[in-house]
Amino acid sequence: MSVLSDKEIRERKGMITPFSKASKGISSGVSAYGYDARLGNKLFLFAKNEQNSEVIIDPKSFDERAYTVMESEDYFVIPAYGFALGKTVELFKIPRDIIVICLGKSTYARCGLIVNVTPLEPGWEGYVTLEFSNTTPYPVKIYVNEGICQFIFFKADNECEIAYNEKLGKYMHQKDIVLPKKD
Repeated sequence: MSVLSDKEIRERKGMITPFSKASKGISSGVSAYGYDARLGNKLFLFAKNEQNSEVIIDPKSFDERAYTVMESEDYFVIPAYGFALGKTVELFKIPRDIIVICLGKSTYARCGLIVNVTPLEPGWEGYVTLEFSNTTPYPVKIYVNEGICQFIFFKADNECEIAYNEKLGKYMHQKDIVLPKKD
């Protein structure tokens, strides 16, 4: 297994759309051995209030009262110890010989923000739902259309027998932020 270089990522036409070559603000686009994806303009912010004080987060029966939908063209603020879901600007189409791992950007990590994404499996396609955890006692600002996380692409020595799209994975073809789905 090897990591794709900047040249190899660029050569994989259609794997990332739109493909950002240059960036301003917090870096985005192709890097030496990865791709820094940008944050889209919508966020699901999880916040307890009077209307949802009895909500229990259950991945098998998700209560949509747990979050508020926010939209912005500039930035979002995740409150102290807050949690939110966002999505990438980029659409990903993962080839069957590639698996992708996501890591947070150091700029945000140094502000106490953890970005989590499960691996993008071979054959998976869609906009990536991003999970944000603010680990600090202070609000953290995240910027729309700027780099939010880095994807690292690993090329397998052999192709998998069954890709994500062939097993009809439940998170295939995400167009928006996607909440937990029951099997």
